[in-house]
Amino acid sequence: MEEEKISVADENRSAAKATGKIGIAVMLSRVLGLIRDVFMLQLYGTSILAECFNLAFRIPNLLRDLFAEGALSQAFVTVFSKKMKVEGDDSAWKLANRVLSLFAVVMSVVTLLGILLSPYVVDLMLLFASKSYGTDQRNLIVFLTRVMFPFILIISLSALVMGMLNAKNVFGVPALASCFFNLGCIIGGGVIGKLLDPDWGEKSLLGISIGVLVGGMGQLLVQFPALRKAGFRFHWDATWADPGVKKILALMVPAAIAASAVQVNVMVNSMFATSTEEGSVTALSYAFRLMQLPLGMFGVAVATITLPALSRAAAGGITPDFSRMLTRGMNMVAILLLPCCVGLSLLAVPLIAVIFHRSPQDHSTLMIAGALQCYAYGLLFYSWIKIVQPAFYAIDKRWIPMMVSFVAMGLNFLFNWYFVSQLGWGYRSLAVTTSLIAVINFTFLYGFLRKHVGTLGMGGVVNTLWRCLIAVGVMGELCWLANRYVLANLQDHMILVRWLLVMGVIAIVAAVYFFLCYILGVSEARDCLGMILRRVPGLKRFAPRSGK
Repeated sequence: MEEEKISVADENRSAAKATGKIGIAVMLSRVLGLIRDVFMLQLYGTSILAECFNLAFRIPNLLRDLFAEGALSQAFVTVFSKKMKVEGDDSAWKLANRVLSLFAVVMSVVTLLGILLSPYVVDLMLLFASKSYGTDQRNLIVFLTRVMFPFILIISLSALVMGMLNAKNVFGVPALASCFFNLGCIIGGGVIGKLLDPDWGEKSLLGISIGVLVGGMGQLLVQFPALRKAGFRFHWDATWADPGVKKILALMVPAAIAASAVQVNVMVNSMFATSTEEGSVTALSYAFRLMQLPLGMFGVAVATITLPALSRAAAGGITPDFSRMLTRGMNMVAILLLPCCVGLSLLAVPLIAVIFHRSPQDHSTLMIAGALQCYAYGLLFYSWIKIVQPAFYAIDKRWIPMMVSFVAMGLNFLFNWYFVSQLGWGYRSLAVTTSLIAVINFTFLYGFLRKHVGTLGMGGVVNTLWRCLIAVGVMGELCWLANRYVLANLQDHMILVRWLLVMGVIAIVAAVYFFLCYILGVSEARDCLGMILRRVPGLKRFAPRSGK
């Protein structure tokens, strides 16, 4: 029994350490993504040019989740991890070569079809558009979509490389790779855009679109050295009848639909947003990417280290380790994402104001902040979906998430149609619907998973959750007081002072939250605090023991 406790403690520390590494890497990427958004907002604001670019990028970005970073990555990691455990590295590398060769061909075909069919896809997106989208705007969106479509080929190969590294317990480099995507977009797109149109008019959007491709290539190529170090050597292999390849494809079809549900819903939101006030598409887009910052830092980070572990735990059948790993993943997400939900909701306006260098009373600030508040309501459930959904692939119940996603996408369209087209509500209702759908999606998934797996240790999740809710309640009060007394006149201060005030408030309320979690006995909080203290000279002796 003592050995089991030590093992659990070591596993908790290992998970916390890996989550920390991925979280830091993803945080850097998301910060660069925010810089990219600030760059775009400063150049184009929420104008019709910004709307055209965001609508054009929405199409390959949807396919990225459909074919690459969602479905393909999950399906590949599931099969690759099991093959590596059962048959060894050599067999796993052969599978990787066959899948890489296959998807280089398949995604090239998808790219060509996407370029040819772009006019029809754009017309569908503009089905509910207002009169502000004329023929010129429609043609611009089609052109930009065609320029950016090769991005899906590049990012699919990048997702496969990322999956190989994650299965080999290499998490830092793949997580950092997306930083190079953002750098490519900012530097490459900025330089090319400036050369094409110094006044940053319509022609400059071509440069920004080319920058997306440059960033995608950077994300792919930067992972090659780590992959080579892990033992992979690429060679063309067209043995696509391999059972492992078939298994990945069989997993990928339902996973593609399930994993892309959120992005499909966001695209549907964009369709309906074109019928509301100008700037709605851009406001929803920026708000969603801001929401992706904590989701990527914590939700995706935990899911990334959980999926290979779940796949290995289910390799010989469902074991108690499977439920324990799932529960730990949900607990870690809860403690990290609950304060983000409250913080993004209550501090949305000052946060948007300092990030985008605008007045808190600016119309663009209020639009983005309003959308962000509504997205924040579903943030915890977005993250839990990232944990629960891949578990179905690990136990070979891949069709369940797909069917749940069909229901979620249908409800999302129905709610959007009713709220916007029938009731005449604005763009915020689209973000509220997205959060509501996340809650429904997770509820169904968890219920089905419990039916097939049995006990999932929900008592442990509830035990962690009520403690975190007490801490987050105190944090919310502090946020409200800060808005009223500290951040009320933010526009009267210099930019540097604004940053110091907002970041200071965030640091204080976060410290209070984690301190209360620690006092209330949340074990994941103890693990995170211990991980930090053990790395600060002179404070190692104060680090709490983990796993108790």
